Amino acid sequence: MKIFSKLISWFDSGEPWVWLNAAAVSVSMLMVFGLLALIAYNGLGQFWPADLMEAELMDGDRSSLLIGEVRETETVLAQQIRDAGVQLPEDVQSVQRILLKQGNRDIYGLDFRWVLERDVINQSYPEDLVAIERREWGNLYGRLAGIKKNGQTIQTDDLYNEMQIRLEKVLKLYQLAKNISANEIGAINYKLEKLRLKKKKLQLDDNFLLANASYTKKLAVIEEQRQSLHQAFIQLQAKAEKLYDKMASDSILVRIASGQTIEVPLEKIIQVIKPNAMGVVQKLSHYFHQMWAFVSEDPREANTEGGIFPAIFGTVLMVIIMSIMVTPLGVITAIYLREYATQGVMVRIIRIAVNNLAGVPSIVYGIFGLGFFVYFLGGSIDDLFYPEASPAPVYGTPGLLWASITLALLTLPVVIVTTEEGLARIPSSIREASLALGATKIETLWHTVLPMASPAMITGVILAVARAAGEVAPLMLVGVVKLAPTLALDGNYPFLHLDRKFMHLGFHIYDVGFQSPNVEAARPLVYATALLLVLVIIMLNLTAIVIRNRLREKYKGLEQ
Repeated sequence: MKIFSKLISWFDSGEPWVWLNAAAVSVSMLMVFGLLALIAYNGLGQFWPADLMEAELMDGDRSSLLIGEVRETETVLAQQIRDAGVQLPEDVQSVQRILLKQGNRDIYGLDFRWVLERDVINQSYPEDLVAIERREWGNLYGRLAGIKKNGQTIQTDDLYNEMQIRLEKVLKLYQLAKNISANEIGAINYKLEKLRLKKKKLQLDDNFLLANASYTKKLAVIEEQRQSLHQAFIQLQAKAEKLYDKMASDSILVRIASGQTIEVPLEKIIQVIKPNAMGVVQKLSHYFHQMWAFVSEDPREANTEGGIFPAIFGTVLMVIIMSIMVTPLGVITAIYLREYATQGVMVRIIRIAVNNLAGVPSIVYGIFGLGFFVYFLGGSIDDLFYPEASPAPVYGTPGLLWASITLALLTLPVVIVTTEEGLARIPSSIREASLALGATKIETLWHTVLPMASPAMITGVILAVARAAGEVAPLMLVGVVKLAPTLALDGNYPFLHLDRKFMHLGFHIYDVGFQSPNVEAARPLVYATALLLVLVIIMLNLTAIVIRNRLREKYKGLEQ
């Protein structure tokens, strides 16, 4: 009985529930960290320079050489292999097969190939095998067979080092040409388009038909500016073409597994490595170089290669603009409901409506944003302020502005509720003391109540950022695209172009994972991008948490 009574008193004390909650939190944290570790393992492993295997593959009575990276090995039922048309002995129940990245997609048609482990013989890892990362058609695997300059073969004792020297020069020329084409020529094209619209706007003016001297002078100025920009465009284009001509003079010869020799221009190559000859330090250096390229470069090959910098930039920029919009609107609404509105039936209905809005599916917000913001509001703005751009829309099409506003509406209930709860926690005695000292209600609110409620406001922003950064469905309707040609922030006035479409990490994951024509190549990118999205959300949240904690420490004395 004593044991039974002690057990009852132990349960009554609530201690078992404390341990149960602690165990639940621990399991949840282990699951979260385990998931992140799994994503990191599958995503970050693709940047490691895998060794190239050269082996003989037996196909019946015939044999052929193959070169590639071993990506994974799995055991499958023999019946599945028989169903695919491969002859196996009847007593074989299961077989091992290897997923081999053979590259050379322009020659073989596919990057990846499944081969049976029993068919692979005479495996070796020669140090002279090279992995060539190209701007198009993925990787090329083989052996260096020669270097050409203007169609003439160059005699050299060390092909690999000579090729690296020439490739480094070509990469510098490529970067210069890319800078001219993307930045300088792009800026001129932007100004030319502005002049075209300015001229069209003058022509649409009713007074233009009078052909007075003022309009003639304005048109002459526009034409003079256009001619000046056109001359600069021609000069830059000639300069870029000269650089491209220099790059096109060098090429390398590569002998692939089939014995065929392929000529590859150096301008089409990003890097060449010998993974089998690299030491651990060299591989680590290459690993971090590839990781940096992933977060700093633009995507290539239908987003299955290259980097994801535009998606990172678009996600962060959209979240920042959304936060700037939703914070004042949510705070003002919460202040009115808590501090000024008469507490009655109407206010209770409004609170119920706000809470219900938090449960509305995000795709509904996307449809609303498309119909109201894009078509109605954006179309009206185009008709009033941009008639010269017709029929091409300016704001009457999905873009960064409408995506930010739509997500601001999506997260508005969260900011309102958290801010209102923060205002409710402030003792009424503080308000009364401030009013008793002669402060007005607005002064009390501004100098006393809002600073004390600021941690709750920041909490609302944290929750809003966490939800908005991961949303995909509404963005597909109001601004996100598979590939944005230009960033929404650049050096052209007005610098921040809210009408432009943008890339987003969440949509990038969906596009690469479900819309990619090259599934095996896209799979590790999905994991890497998902990990990066989580890290971006964590960094945004940590920034807000640091601000909240500093505000909480600053006004801790007032709360006491």
